[in-house]
Amino acid sequence: MKHLLVILLFPLIISAQADLSITENSKWLTDYDTALSKAKKQDKNILLYFTGSDWCPPCKMLKQDLFETDGFKTLSENYILLYVDIPRNKDILSKKQLEHNKELLGKYNARKVFPLLKVLNAKGKELDELSGYSMNGVVDSHLNLLERNK
Repeated sequence: MKHLLVILLFPLIISAQADLSITENSKWLTDYDTALSKAKKQDKNILLYFTGSDWCPPCKMLKQDLFETDGFKTLSENYILLYVDIPRNKDILSKKQLEHNKELLGKYNARKVFPLLKVLNAKGKELDELSGYSMNGVVDSHLNLLERNK
């Protein structure tokens, strides 16, 4: 009976885990002040990405359809990347990181739209944004956002 329960719950447990690999071995930062400082030093805009890594299906698909592509990797060289995760599972992030992310949510994503790509200049001024993803594999509008704000 215990084995049956484990077998039945395994897919649920696996799917509940957040996909935080976007920030591992990448150029994505998680601290706003660090991103702002780097943007000023390197004279680049900031690409702010709001995600719900453990509950937002469009966010998960956007990772695969956009962030893992060569087109994104090339265009992202023009940006300081800032990853803002708002997971439902509070154990995914430290309390301090979650508070930091919620502050950014209030300041730059008051409508609480996920996923949201927002471009800021090196002073933190909002320049452009694109919200949502239809999960159809078409990311032209996302790449256009990056192209026009580099």
